Amino acid sequence: MPDKLIVGVVFGGRTGEHEVSLVSARSVMSALDPARYEIVPIGIARDGRWLVAGDPMARLQALCDEQQGPDVPPVASVQGRIWPEGFPHVDVVFPVLHGPYGEDGTIQGLCEMAGLPYVGAGVLGAALAMDKIASKLVLQAAGLPFVEYFALTRRQWQEQPAAVIAAIERRFGYPCFVKPANLGSSVGISKAHDGEELWASLDQAAAYDRRLLIERAVDAREIEVSVLGNDEPAASVCGEVLPSREFYDYEAKYVDDSSGLLIPAPLPDELAAEIRSLAVRAYEVHDEAGMARVDFLLDRATLRPYVNELNTIPGFTPISMYPKLWAATGLPYPRLLDRLIELALERFADRRRNRTTR
Repeated sequence: MPDKLIVGVVFGGRTGEHEVSLVSARSVMSALDPARYEIVPIGIARDGRWLVAGDPMARLQALCDEQQGPDVPPVASVQGRIWPEGFPHVDVVFPVLHGPYGEDGTIQGLCEMAGLPYVGAGVLGAALAMDKIASKLVLQAAGLPFVEYFALTRRQWQEQPAAVIAAIERRFGYPCFVKPANLGSSVGISKAHDGEELWASLDQAAAYDRRLLIERAVDAREIEVSVLGNDEPAASVCGEVLPSREFYDYEAKYVDDSSGLLIPAPLPDELAAEIRSLAVRAYEVHDEAGMARVDFLLDRATLRPYVNELNTIPGFTPISMYPKLWAATGLPYPRLLDRLIELALERFADRRRNRTTR
């Protein structure tokens, strides 16, 4: 019998989505076939320290439960090194790091430097999808539909707040959405209904990122598609989110369990096919690999779909849309994880064909 593949599952991280990452990682590790894989849990504390000994998951969860900083002695540190000292041997890395320092090309770059296969998007695909402003520029260049937006920096907001408010009011009016450019799980996102809420929303978004995004509000249904693959990506059936709140914010996703998911989404066949095609096209123009969940806003009046965003490390909790959509398409969760690992090894083998010398 061949040796088991050693899979390093990386979770936690320096992000507002730290707790969500722990839940996703538990789900992934519990679903990986123990007959095929040896699992090495690798935790990253909120201050960036790597935990690679003992039980990293238990240590990080204890810190979350106690609502205190990561004051445990470090097991290993990446400072001044390409990879943590004492890092165990792994055959492939499975990052389950949502948001900055995990879904933005950083862990992907570290794996590239260390010469390790890893699940999911490469450096470029991760970075483009993570930055909502850069992503819209890519969508625009490709001729794909997206919601009108206004971008600015934290410095512009802080130095000229009245002028920024006036410009947004002229451009969009109310309501409008305010987002940090680089974050996920709806962290830092607000819907502003008037000038007072807009001011507070910009302050909140500026606490998370130096680049801010304001979008015209659309009376829309929220449609999501899971995409899987490298050079020949495939799309799942469409799903629809029925938020328990005014929009699908962090609480609606992870705290309030009354939000609904319709799988498949109740859509005409032709419209569903169009959305799935747009999902694959958005995936390709961002140079994605492995996986991504592509989220759409479907205008209720016109039935026009807009690409909202791509998530290259989507949630893998038991209630997450990405695995649920593939299960409904005929690919059960354990087999989905197998396929993601296969795609990681396939892409790594393809990269090794590149010449690195003249």
